[in-house]
Amino acid sequence: MTPLPPKSPAESAVTEQVYMVFPNDLNAKDTVFGGQIMALMDRYCAVVADRHAGAVCVTVGVDAVHFIAPARRGDVLIFNATVNRAWRTSMEIGCKVEAQDAQKGPRRHILSAYLTFVGTGEDRRPIPIPSLTPQSADERRRHQEADLRRQMRLQHAADLKALRGGHAS
Repeated sequence: MTPLPPKSPAESAVTEQVYMVFPNDLNAKDTVFGGQIMALMDRYCAVVADRHAGAVCVTVGVDAVHFIAPARRGDVLIFNATVNRAWRTSMEIGCKVEAQDAQKGPRRHILSAYLTFVGTGEDRRPIPIPSLTPQSADERRRHQEADLRRQMRLQHAADLKALRGGHAS
């Protein structure tokens, strides 16, 4: 099988995707439901993953979802997502969400998260995906950090398996 040519993070990134907050997005405190933001984040990250892989990808994990500040009535949410690192069949997508009053005000960083996706073939089994060639210093930093998070995920899974006596569930 011929190796796939590497891609840069910019080739598949989703930038400045805007979502206007409406009353049905709010909880009793007039802030946006966290699950609503997470669902939108997963969709935008899936677009990034599909673009990078050139195939349909599935979410296999969500790491380190950090709700930093609330989004409120009248806000617009701004999503930015990019591939941080790609391995043989999986990749990590980083997502940053900001909120801004629709008429005025500075942007506020409200959420950061890391999602793992796997490229899938027609048979729904994992397929090889292109490697990633980070271009900027920031992309290289995210590339290194993603590998560290992956090592921690794999170690965590191994620790749980050992604790359970070798059983996966």
